[in-house]
Amino acid sequence: MSIKILTVSSANMDLNMRVNECPLKGQTIIGDSYSYVSGGKGANSASAVAKLGGKSVFCAALGNDENGKILKSIYEKTGIDTSCILVLEDAPTGLATVTVEADGANRIVVFSGANAALSAEHAVKSAEKSKPDAVFCHFEIPYDTVSAVSHYCHENKIPMFIDAGPASEDYDLLKLAPVFVFSPNETELEIYTGTEPKNENEMLCAARKLQTLVKAEYYVLKLGKRGVAVYDGKTINIIPTYDVKVVDTTAAGDSFTAAMTLEYMRSKDIYRACRYGNAVASITVSRQGALDAIPDEAELEKFIAEKNIIL
Repeated sequence: MSIKILTVSSANMDLNMRVNECPLKGQTIIGDSYSYVSGGKGANSASAVAKLGGKSVFCAALGNDENGKILKSIYEKTGIDTSCILVLEDAPTGLATVTVEADGANRIVVFSGANAALSAEHAVKSAEKSKPDAVFCHFEIPYDTVSAVSHYCHENKIPMFIDAGPASEDYDLLKLAPVFVFSPNETELEIYTGTEPKNENEMLCAARKLQTLVKAEYYVLKLGKRGVAVYDGKTINIIPTYDVKVVDTTAAGDSFTAAMTLEYMRSKDIYRACRYGNAVASITVSRQGALDAIPDEAELEKFIAEKNIIL
């Protein structure tokens, strides 16, 4: 039986712009290319779950506009259950501008639009309706909505996985109920704890500080090309990533954490789940775009075989 994951998070139309380098203040440059693609942390993650063989239910908010209609159609073609998507008359679909430089690094500006109106009430009702095996969230929607979902999951013994971005010093993490996994990237970890994870000792210090702010079974620290570090409340273990040519880092973290969530729910092994997530993210960064860059099961199996990866 397939694992059902409810993703409660954001949906955006992305304007992707490829440039050799970002302009300085007051400078105009000529870009290489641009495209409009499905984006948003939630949509990327819900897509990853569907493409990797899970039952993916997406709780998000779209505007009743052309971008919203296009995105909903894309989700349905990807195999996502869109019955929990809220369509609003008084807010536009979220938009993100994604500038991708020659080395694959990206800079993103998000205009929340309808995402800012995804209410706690709708999110909790979606969890009640869909009866998921696990719930997955980001912070690209109202923080109170994420907090309410965490309490619902805790009370109903549903594992909750939080990809803790984007980060803000204004978030009171103590408002969250205990969750199963809390997963920030390097930048987010520094914002939450004040510690930059340059080495294993600093990672451990940051993880211990994070433990005082939010209760979780595991803290999975995304470290970019260094892989991930898993802290279980006592020890920290680094799981390296796989060598690929980086083309575009958009959706890397989203695809990793979603894949990790799905594989953990299948295997109940957090280290296997992180190796699986690293493989998915490695393929994702080797391609341009967001949703379209995320591999399906067949592509992932081929990559694992070619790299001789032992999960």
